[in-house]
Amino acid sequence: MRQEQKSASDETPKVLADSIPESADHTPSFAHSLRTLLRLLGRPVSLPLLLSGIRGGPSSDSPSACLRSAKRYGLDACIAHRKSLNNISSLVLPCILLLKHGQSCVLLKQDSAANTAEVIFPEGSENPKSVNRQELEEEYVGYAVFGSLTGKLDARARVALPVTKRWFWDVIAHYMPLYKHVIIATILINFLGIAGSLFAMNVYDRVVPNQAEETLWVLASGVLFAYVVDFILRNVRGYFVDLAGRNADVVLSSKLMSKVLSLRMDAKPDSTGALVNNLSGFESLRDFFSSGSLVVLADLPFLIIFLSLIFLIGGPIVFVPLTAVPLMVGIGLLLQMGARRFAATNYMLNMQKNALLTEIVHGLETVKTSRAESRLLHLWEQICDASAETSRISRRYATLTLSVSSGLSQLVSVGVIVWGVYRIMDGAMTMGGLIACNILAGRAMAPLMQLAGMISRLHQSRMALAALNSIMELPTEDPAETDKTDFGLLQPAFTFEHVGFSYPGAKHNSLSDVSFTIRPHEKVGIIGRMGSGKSTVGRLMTGLYTPQEGAVRFGGVDLRQMDAANLRGRIGYLPQDVTLFYGTIRDNIALDDPGIEDQRVLRAAYQAGATEFIRTLPGGLGAPVGEQGFAISGGQRQSVALARALLHDPEVLILDEPTSNMDKATESLLRTRLAKLVEGKTLVLITHRASLLALVNRLIIIDNGRVVADGPRDEVLEAISSQKSQKHKSSASAKNDRNHAEKADKNTGQTAGEGKKTSVEKLAPTSPTAPPEDSFKGGIRGAA
Repeated sequence: MRQEQKSASDETPKVLADSIPESADHTPSFAHSLRTLLRLLGRPVSLPLLLSGIRGGPSSDSPSACLRSAKRYGLDACIAHRKSLNNISSLVLPCILLLKHGQSCVLLKQDSAANTAEVIFPEGSENPKSVNRQELEEEYVGYAVFGSLTGKLDARARVALPVTKRWFWDVIAHYMPLYKHVIIATILINFLGIAGSLFAMNVYDRVVPNQAEETLWVLASGVLFAYVVDFILRNVRGYFVDLAGRNADVVLSSKLMSKVLSLRMDAKPDSTGALVNNLSGFESLRDFFSSGSLVVLADLPFLIIFLSLIFLIGGPIVFVPLTAVPLMVGIGLLLQMGARRFAATNYMLNMQKNALLTEIVHGLETVKTSRAESRLLHLWEQICDASAETSRISRRYATLTLSVSSGLSQLVSVGVIVWGVYRIMDGAMTMGGLIACNILAGRAMAPLMQLAGMISRLHQSRMALAALNSIMELPTEDPAETDKTDFGLLQPAFTFEHVGFSYPGAKHNSLSDVSFTIRPHEKVGIIGRMGSGKSTVGRLMTGLYTPQEGAVRFGGVDLRQMDAANLRGRIGYLPQDVTLFYGTIRDNIALDDPGIEDQRVLRAAYQAGATEFIRTLPGGLGAPVGEQGFAISGGQRQSVALARALLHDPEVLILDEPTSNMDKATESLLRTRLAKLVEGKTLVLITHRASLLALVNRLIIIDNGRVVADGPRDEVLEAISSQKSQKHKSSASAKNDRNHAEKADKNTGQTAGEGKKTSVEKLAPTSPTAPPEDSFKGGIRGAA
C-alpha cells in the first residue's frame, strides 16, 4: 500500500468519520464522489449498488456507512484529517475531499506552483475540471478520504488457500499498538515491585543494627514514591487495556451482526436459541481480552528477573521457587485438560437450554392452551440438572487448580524461610536478605497463580471463538468474492425456468420443474392447496432463497447475478407470517428508513387500511406494538406489515395471504384501495380468498410443487367449476349405482363387499388440478 495512505490509516482509525462536522450532510455528494473514486481505481460500481442496503437512520447514511458499503467491492479506505491541501501527497491521489455545505469532490492532481487543481465534481460530468487551488482550499473542511483496492483471490487461489479464520485476530492485531503502552507500564510496574524487597532488606540489615533513623525515612520516602508511581502506572495500564478492548469490541460486534444480517436464509441455523447462545459467547471472549488476562501474560517474563534477584541475594535458595514453577504449571495443565471435556459438554447443554427457552417464550400462549407446562418443565429440569452437574465438575477442577497453586505458593514461602534460616546460621546470608528473598518469591509466584485461573477462562474463550468462527463461515447473500452487476432499470418481470427447490433438511422438493413467466405490470394470482409451494414461489422471487435447479430471472437476469438489497428495493413483499419489532407503529412501518417523512408513512398506512385503527389509538403512529407486535391484533399486525411493504411505492408487489387475519370489512376496504394502487405495477397475489381474485387477471395453480394450471383468471375458475360439477355428478351417479347394487344384493340375500365399493369409487377420482372444496372462502363462482 502507498506510504502516505498507510500513515493516514495509522494516524486515524476508520471511525474518524464520526468526528466530521455535522453542520452539513455529505452523503448524497459523497456517494457520487465515492463511485467516481472506485471507477478511477479500476472497479466501477453503479450508485444503486453502492447505496443498496445502507438505509436505516441518520448514522447509517454517513460517509463512514458509504465506505462500509464500498468495502464490499474491494475498496480499503479511511477518512483522515489533513489540515491543508499541502498535507496531501500526490502519491495518494486520487482522493475525495470533503467540502463545505455538504459537498465533496475527487482530487486528481494539484499544482501549487500554478495554483491549480484538477478535480471531478459529482454534480457535473465525469470529466476533470481545472479549478483555482486557493478557492478549493477555502472550501475544503480538512478531511479527505484515501483508498486503494484490495487484492482479490480468483478461484484457483481459493482452492489452494482456504478461507481465512482471522476475522477476529486481524481486529485484535489492528489495536495491538495500544498494547505497547501496556507493555511499557508493565515493565515499569515490575521494576518498581523490586523496591519493596530492597527496602525491607536495607531496613533489617542497615537501619535496625545501626539505628539510622534518617536513613529509614529516606528509604521510606523512596519506596513511598515508588508505590505512588506504581499506583498511577497500574491505572494507566488498565485504561489502555480497556481502550483496546472497547475499540475491538465495537468492530467485532459490528462484524458479527453484519454477518448475521447478511446470512443466506438456507444457511440460517435451525435453532434461534442456539444461535443467540453462540453470539453471547462473544461476551466471554471480549472479557478475556479486556480483563487482566493479557496483563498476566505480560508479567510472566519478569519471573526470570525475580528468580535472578533471589539467586543474587540468597544463592541456592532460588531452587525452591524454581522447582515450584514447573510443578505449578504442569499440575494446572493436567487439571485443566480434565476440565476441558466437561466445559465443552456444559457449553452444548447451555445451547440446548437457550434453544428450549426461546421456544417456550415465543410459544407461551400455545404452551398454556395446550396444557404442556408439566412436560416442558420436566424437559427443562432435565437439561438444567445435566448442565448443573457439568458446571459443578468444571468449577471443581477450577477450584482445585487454584488450591494447588495457592498451596504450592505457600510451600515456596515456607521453603525459602527454612533454607534461609540455615544459610543465616552458616553466615552466608543476612536477615534482610531472607525477607527480601521471601518477598521476591511471592512476586514470582503471583503471575503463576493468576495463570492457573486464566487457563480456565482460556478454555471458555476458545469454545466461544470456535462457535463464532462457525457463524462467520456461514455463506452470505453477497459474498465479497462475488461480483454483482447493476443492470440498470430492468422490466418488472419474473421468469421461472424449470425451477426445483427444497428447504434445508427437507426430504422432498417444495417445487419441482416449475416454469412460468410474469410479464411487466401483469396481475397474477397464485392459488393451491396448503403446502403446495405457493409461498415458496414468493420467497424465491425476492431472492430469500436460491433454487437448487433451474433459474429465477427478474427482467431476464438471473437473480444470482443481482445485488439482493438492490432487488428488494424494487419489491414490496408481504410474507404470510408477518413480524413486527418492539417499538411503535411508525417504527415498524418505516423499519428501513426511520427518517422518512410522516406524510409518506401515513400514506402507506392509508393504502394498507391501517389508518382506520391507528386513529383510534391514543398514541397514533407512536402507539407501541409490543414485542413481536403482540400488543395489537393479528389483523392490525398484518396491516402494519402491508404498509411497510407499500412505503417506498415499489413497482412490484408480492403479497402472500394479505388479508388472512382481517375481518370482511377491512378486507373489502383494502381490496378497493389495492385495486387503484396496483395500476401500473406488477402484482403477484398468493391467496385462498376468492374475493381478492378480482385484483388479478391471470391465475396459476400449484399442486404438490408443480404448476398444474396457468391461464386467464375467468377461464381457470370456469375450468375448476366445471371439474367440480363433473366430480359431483360422478359422485351422485356412483351413489345411485351403489343403491341399486344394495337392493339387488338384498333381493338375492347378498351383502355388498368392500371390493365392490372400491371399484365404484374409482369412477370419481380426485383431480390433482382441482383445489379442495373449502379452498376459497366465499366460493369460486362468486369470484368468477
